[in-house]
Amino acid sequence: MAEEKNRVALISVFAAIFLTGFKVIIGLLTGSLGILSEALHSFLDLVAAIITYFSVRVSDKPADQHHHYGHGKIENLSALIETLLLLITCVWIIYEAVNRLISGNTHIDINIWSYIVVISSIVVDINRSRMLSRVAKKHNSQALEADAIHFSTDIWSSSVVLFGLVCANFGWFFADSVAALGVSVIVLSVSYRLGKKSIDVLLDKAPQDTIEIVHKALALFPEVRHYHGLKVRTAGADTFIKFNIHLESDMTLTQLHELCDRIEGALSLLIPRSEIFIHAEPHDIKHLQSESINKPGN
Repeated sequence: MAEEKNRVALISVFAAIFLTGFKVIIGLLTGSLGILSEALHSFLDLVAAIITYFSVRVSDKPADQHHHYGHGKIENLSALIETLLLLITCVWIIYEAVNRLISGNTHIDINIWSYIVVISSIVVDINRSRMLSRVAKKHNSQALEADAIHFSTDIWSSSVVLFGLVCANFGWFFADSVAALGVSVIVLSVSYRLGKKSIDVLLDKAPQDTIEIVHKALALFPEVRHYHGLKVRTAGADTFIKFNIHLESDMTLTQLHELCDRIEGALSLLIPRSEIFIHAEPHDIKHLQSESINKPGN
């Protein structure tokens, strides 16, 4: 598993190196702010891809005496850093685009290479976004998921730049700066989504979709009369779940152990890389009155 994650992350790094260099050269030759803004965006993509590569290498390290819950949150920290880099991109793009529109200095030189670099960028980003998304879903990797979302927006931003180049061919040079502003709007939207998701995980916000899965799974076990104290947190690709269940008092220790094993097995199939802690209690009036409980299926 770790080998596949590392491989796709490394491919993403090499793709970012190629695109950054290509865009810088063509952007400087043509003077296109749209292409130069894309070059800066690709450079920050490169930094983000490198951070992602090292984060996925570290995140799969097992828990140790200093990190009892493993190293998974390095992936969420990586996604947050990627968000900050995207925001820096936006500030520069907006400043340059507005400055050119105000000053009227919007003329750019368009040639065949302007189109080649942008179209190449779109093709590369489509392929690596799909690759990263597939592996992210397969291994529940939030760092790779952040990269996949990031590069999927690059497709749209490059398309906006391509539109600006086409307009410039008709003498509408201001369209290049407007296209650059379009890129910044897209990047801001992605930054918000990535940042919110990474901060939610770093602050241990309970994932509602996972909670629903646990509710539905517990409903499949008639032995569980009630449950309460459900807590869920994630760290990278790992999910930690704990809850209390109420059972009939006449269950033997062996029966209790077997039931907990079956519940853990069912949840593990539904929630990959999950660590589950179950506390069993007798189903009596004393426990019912002292706890806020849920009936399975509710």
